[in-house]
Amino acid sequence: MRAHLPTIAAALAASIQTSPAQDLAAGEMSFKKCIACHAVGEGAAAKLGPPLNGLDGRKTGTIPGYSYSEANKNSAIVWSEQTFRDYIKNPMEKMPGTKMAFAGIKDDTEIGNLWAYLKQFGPDGKMK
Repeated sequence: MRAHLPTIAAALAASIQTSPAQDLAAGEMSFKKCIACHAVGEGAAAKLGPPLNGLDGRKTGTIPGYSYSEANKNSAIVWSEQTFRDYIKNPMEKMPGTKMAFAGIKDDTEIGNLWAYLKQFGPDGKMK
């Protein structure tokens, strides 16, 4: 059995899907495109848009006290890396009727970096 452990370990490592390494500093820089409307971190409050704390796994339109559009409240979107990637490329196309008037981010690497930056904030704004 011991002779097969390296083979098993290599097969397991090859089968695990990994995403490319994200650059948190680049994600923080990209967030500057969002900061006029959104806040993140401890003490983040609603601006023109809701705070983005605890985004991963949260259903759209659910931050208490923020006045969401009907399109956002009625959306079935639950934020994940994939739904964020699809949405942020063109928010108004992905969710017709949203109040989010933003041209979008088209670069996949930048989107990955931005997601990694946002994902590190828990619902309370503290770093995970």
